[in-house]
Formats: sequence, structure tokens, C-alpha cells
Amino acid sequence: PLPERGVELLEGEIYQMAPIGPRHAYAVNRWNRVFSSLPEVFVQVQGPLALPPDTYLEPDLALLRPGDYRERLPRPEDVLLVVEVADASLDYDLTKKVPLYAKAGVPEVWVQDLLGGKLLLFRTPEEDHYREQIWVRPGERVSPLAFPEAFLEVPW
Repeated sequence: PLPERGVELLEGEIYQMAPIGPRHAYAVNRWNRVFSSLPEVFVQVQGPLALPPDTYLEPDLALLRPGDYRERLPRPEDVLLVVEVADASLDYDLTKKVPLYAKAGVPEVWVQDLLGGKLLLFRTPEEDHYREQIWVRPGERVSPLAFPEAFLEVPW
């Protein structure tokens, strides 16, 4: 049996998170490896992100501006990019989490759909949605908005 993963607080409401399976863990580790080559960035793996006033999420990966996070949790203004890996959680990620990231002003969110075999890029937050949505397939190259010179291959 898989261990329990924990909870997230979305606008004051507690949501139980699905356990992490091997495909999910592998994808997160691959993204961590891809992003670790970027300069001047702190890669946070499955760590907390505070979206005031009442939301605390645990994105699979967050690229953060360099800073001292010993005394406070990262906030939206610290985030360059969030990556969510979705195995069984695609609907939850797309309908619950992505709108909250947009409302908080997170500039870019990537959702990797493991079952569908693609990556969805959300860019340009506007109220509770993103104006840009781009589908990318594994093996294609993408650049985070914060690092336009970095062409990263979408892992699978």
C-alpha cells in the first residue's frame, strides 16, 4: 500500500491529496533534474506555497526566485513557475489549483498529464484563469517564461 500524502488548504477548505505512485514520483524526479541546470533559481520539490489569505498548496515543483526561505513560506511573488504532475489528479489540478495560481498571479503553471501523455502550459494569469494555454508533447522543447534562452526537453 502507498503511504498517505497529506492535505492542502484551498480557500479555507481542506483537501486530501492522492498518494504518490511510481510514475508520478519518476516524473517529478525527471523535472527536478531538468530544472536543476537553470541558473539563479531555487527548485522546491513538493514543498509548501502560501497563497494568502487562506490557501496553502504543495505543488510538485516550484521554481523560486533566490531568497532566504528559512523564516517564511514562499509566496506568489517568489514563484517563477509551478509544475503539477497529474496521474489521478488531473481534474483536481485543472479545476481547483490552476485557478488559484492564476488568482494569486503565479506567472506560469505547467501541468503534466501522465495518462494523456502531454504537458499543458498555462501563461499570462488574468483573474481566475490563464489567457494562454499550450499543449506540448513529450520530446518537444519548451522554455519557461523566466528563462526564454533555456530550451528544455519535455520528459516522459
